[in-house]
Amino acid sequence: MKKISLAWQIFIGLALGIIVGAIFYGNPHVATYLQPIGNVFIRLIKMIVVPIVVSCIIVGVAGVGDMKSLGKIGGKTIIYFEIITTIAIVVGLIAANIFHPGTGIDRSHLTKTDIHSYVETTKTTESHSKIDTFVNIVPTNIIQSLANGDMLAIIFFSVMFGLGVAAIGEKGTPIIKFFKGTSEAMFYVTNQVMKVAPIGVFALIGVTVSTFGLSSLIPLGKLVLVVYGAMVFFILVVLGLVAKLAGFNIFKFLKYLKDELLLGYSTASSETVLPKIMEKMENLGCPRAITSFVIPTGYSFNLDGSTLYQAIAALFIAQMYGIHLSIWHQITLVLVLMVTSKGIAGVPGVSFVVLLATLGSVGIPVEGLAFIAGIDRILDMARTCVNIVGNSLAAIVITKLEGHKLDENAMKKAA
Repeated sequence: MKKISLAWQIFIGLALGIIVGAIFYGNPHVATYLQPIGNVFIRLIKMIVVPIVVSCIIVGVAGVGDMKSLGKIGGKTIIYFEIITTIAIVVGLIAANIFHPGTGIDRSHLTKTDIHSYVETTKTTESHSKIDTFVNIVPTNIIQSLANGDMLAIIFFSVMFGLGVAAIGEKGTPIIKFFKGTSEAMFYVTNQVMKVAPIGVFALIGVTVSTFGLSSLIPLGKLVLVVYGAMVFFILVVLGLVAKLAGFNIFKFLKYLKDELLLGYSTASSETVLPKIMEKMENLGCPRAITSFVIPTGYSFNLDGSTLYQAIAALFIAQMYGIHLSIWHQITLVLVLMVTSKGIAGVPGVSFVVLLATLGSVGIPVEGLAFIAGIDRILDMARTCVNIVGNSLAAIVITKLEGHKLDENAMKKAA
């Protein structure tokens, strides 16, 4: 009998989770029994991420060998990220201006959700200036950064360590062998963890549906449709054009990433697929120095789906309150989002935290977020997929810009 593919296993887990959650909607026992299973799966993934990122960056950077070459890769990466995320914000604003998802919404028929935890997180992040954010990229205690999963600090240390290993020549060979072995071992562990992904997906989506119910989508159905429609447009048209310029077909690329997209959508977490994305991009021919730097950095600087959603959500709340935002206010919103979306990346509920930090700058009531917090999980699932495609494609673009050839046959074989 033909073995069921991982994508189908995850899809079956997703479907069963939705059915179980719908049947037992409002039953607190569902969360009691299923949430620990989902949490274990997420913790298994988080256990893998840091060792893979550290080992891959050290091996990749040591292979590049000099600061100048690495600086070129870093410079191109940051410029590319800034261009794409700005386009994502503009696409979100255009979609909200055309379809007006918040116009005519009766706030009295909407359920408010507590956003106190997001407000507290925002207060914490606002106590640090944007300069502090960049200063904190340099860790004072790498052990503490590793324990906290502070990705930017981990990347910085790993790059510097990799350059140090390259500088000592043959003396660094045992170190490179150790970290190369570590990365290969952790990729093996990743493949074993992926075998329980359908169970984790079933548990996580079951809890979500049983807690919020599918009926919670009805009053805000137009917002959901606009967000999903804008994200499909962004992937197929904007990222599709980028993929074409890089010599790839976006539909074949999506098929190549189908397992990771289903998993990311189900768990609403980009982190769950980071190891597999790095592995798949290397299989396409992206050098390890590029994949290990571009993809983890993208999780802080290239959140295409998140910034697109934030633009739509900001205008949705303004429209719901009957506030007209002029073109200058919207330009201000773009500029503020370009900064805030990078400044506090990696904190829990990052999209909501960014919106709380942004709305006040253009005169939009932040309490409006309480009306959409209940369906944020459904919207988060979609923006996670956009983030995954955007970061995967970024590795290909930088690889092309660096003059490396890619193996399209690897994509055909996998798909």
